[in-house]
Amino acid sequence: MVNYYVERLAQLIITTLAVITLSFALLRLMPGGPMDYLRAQLASEMGSGRSSDEIDAIVESYVSVNPNDPIYIAYFDYVTSILQGDFGQSIWYSRPVSEILAEALPWTVFIMLSALIFTFTIGIALGAAMAYFEGSRFDTSATIVSVILTSIPYYIFALVLLFAFAYQIQIFPTGDLYARGETPGLNISFLRSALHHATLPILSLVLTGFGGWALSMRGNAVRILGEDYLRVAELRGIPDYRISLKYVGQNAVLPMYTGLMISIGFMFGGAVILEEIFKYPGLGYYILRAVEARDYPLLMGGFIVITLAVLVAVLIADLTYGKIDPRAGGGENRETY
Repeated sequence: MVNYYVERLAQLIITTLAVITLSFALLRLMPGGPMDYLRAQLASEMGSGRSSDEIDAIVESYVSVNPNDPIYIAYFDYVTSILQGDFGQSIWYSRPVSEILAEALPWTVFIMLSALIFTFTIGIALGAAMAYFEGSRFDTSATIVSVILTSIPYYIFALVLLFAFAYQIQIFPTGDLYARGETPGLNISFLRSALHHATLPILSLVLTGFGGWALSMRGNAVRILGEDYLRVAELRGIPDYRISLKYVGQNAVLPMYTGLMISIGFMFGGAVILEEIFKYPGLGYYILRAVEARDYPLLMGGFIVITLAVLVAVLIADLTYGKIDPRAGGGENRETY
């Protein structure tokens, strides 16, 4: 079992180094890439007043890589800086990238994690009800609605909600994290304002996401309802509510656990379009700004953070699934075979 955990952790470390290496290659080795662009831009802005060495020193302050250093030294310095949380300095915002990401990341986690919790909870409850009333008019109607909503991209719903409730009815804001004049802190006024600004982004994800979970839950529950051990449980006189929750509900949800954990990681990637639509200054919003401004240090920092989020989520799912579902065997059985 220990070897299994060590192996998975080693895979995470190797993959992380591979991502950082790819980021370095794009930054340093790509002809006409970020490094060359930044040097040319600085040379153009400063004119002939700065020497080449001075410009290279400024470039190093932005990307943590000196253009004149040998490849192996530049690579070591870059990896060391990234592992220490130093992603360089944003060209557009003239601030440390780590500082920008630290401010933006909690807001992205807030809206995406809230949306995922609501989506998963509603989907599980609806899917269980659909399976319980299998073949009924409710099951048919809920299935059709779930399929339709799942097939619609979330950004379409985001645009519709923004137009209807922000620009037409004007009961929700059109952007920002909270109302102007609010002082961030653990007080009712600020929390209410932050939730008010996050409502439409969260709602757009929930409306287009719960249907997929509901259909998965329905399929799993219907399959389990035909198992022999349920008939044995009924013959033993086990109460119906316990059969529904422990035998049907729990076993139907377990196969969806891995998908849930992976969704936590991939939700950061989906934040780019969503936060741009609602002008919500989270991680995705700044990544898109970095693309538009060719702010490569900020773009690379956001790319690495998103990748790490996915890797950590997959690792947690892999290490914990065997504990949650003993039938999967976990690391113990995998080591045996």
